[in-house]
Parts: sequence; structure tokens; C-alpha cells
Amino acid sequence: MDSQLTTPNKRFGTGPVFFTAISTILGAILFLRFGYAVGTIGFIGTVMVIVVGHLVTIPTALALSELATNKRVEGGGEYFIMSRSFGLNIGGTIGLALFMSQAISVAFYVIAFTESFEFIFNWVADSLGWTLPRQAISLPVMAVLAFMILKRGANMGVKALYVVAGILAISLFMFFLGKPTEGANPDFSFGIIKFRNTGAFFIVFAILFPAFTG
Repeated sequence: MDSQLTTPNKRFGTGPVFFTAISTILGAILFLRFGYAVGTIGFIGTVMVIVVGHLVTIPTALALSELATNKRVEGGGEYFIMSRSFGLNIGGTIGLALFMSQAISVAFYVIAFTESFEFIFNWVADSLGWTLPRQAISLPVMAVLAFMILKRGANMGVKALYVVAGILAISLFMFFLGKPTEGANPDFSFGIIKFRNTGAFFIVFAILFPAFTG
């Protein structure tokens, strides 16, 4: 009994929490939608989206850090902080919105993960003449992940997280080593950049903003 009382609780630590946030930020939106943003509202518009997004997330992160240092954060994470800081009425209302955002973000990342297998869908369609549904990838993968999490717990996810972070680091390194494809006409110049399609700014902002939240 005494050993149970003196044994410290197991915690993930700074590394897993940091890599979790980084892997969420350096995710589907960064690789699949920033090109769309530059093509829609231009380089200046995309930079403005990044600035506005950080103006929202940095004060929020500082506020959460201040609240977290004043009390012990237990199960529930952000919801625990909000419900204990603002009361059950406000905390519960924000908690419902938080639940919906988490559910939508999970679906979003599953769809984005499936889109990365576009070459397989194209190969099946060209070689076999089949139109393979996207669920052929997403449903089995989600079932396997759910089974592994239920059987092995969150520690398995933490171990896999380092592998994901390593893949992201390699992909970013290769991105900066890349160059335009043969036949491309890279005529970009800071002297001719401009803010295009101003009416679509907030549409693009809504698409990119989840990349800032981590």
C-alpha cells in the first residue's frame, strides 16, 4: 500500500506532448492545402493568413499555460481547465464545441490520410478498371488503429509518434531540397507578388486555421 502511495504517476512528458502538437501542425493542411492557398489568394494573402492565425493561437496558448500552471490538470485536458476555471455552464458549452471540433478534425485527418493513397486508386482504375471506394483504405486502417489502442493503450501511440515525427522531418528536408519539375516556369518574384481574390480570404483562412491549433 505504501509503495502505491509513493510511486509517482506515469506521465507522457514534454517530448510526446511536443511531438503530438508538431505532428498535428505539420499535417494534412500543410502538405495538401497551402499550395491551394497561395494559388487562390496569392503569397501575400497566405502570409496574412499565417499572421492572423498566430495572433489567435499564441495568446490562447499563453492563457492556457497560465491556467495550467495555477492548478493540477487532470483527465480531460482542455475541457478540465475550462470547466474548472469558468464553471460548469460555460465550461460545458465550450466542451461541446471542443468535442465537435475534435470529432470533425479526426474525420478530416482520416480523409487526408486516404487521399495520400491516390496513386493506388488510380493504378486500380487503370489496370483493373475498378473504381475503388476511399473507404477501402480508411475503414480498415481505422479499425486496426482502434484495436491497437484498445489492446495496447496510449503508450503504443506515443512510441509510434516518434516514427511519425521522423517521417515528417525527412519529408520537410526533402521538400527544401526539391526543385521545380522539368518544363516548369518558376517566374516568382517578390517584386510582382500581390494579394488576389480578397473575397476568398476568410474561406481560405477557415481551411488553413486548423493547422495552427496543434
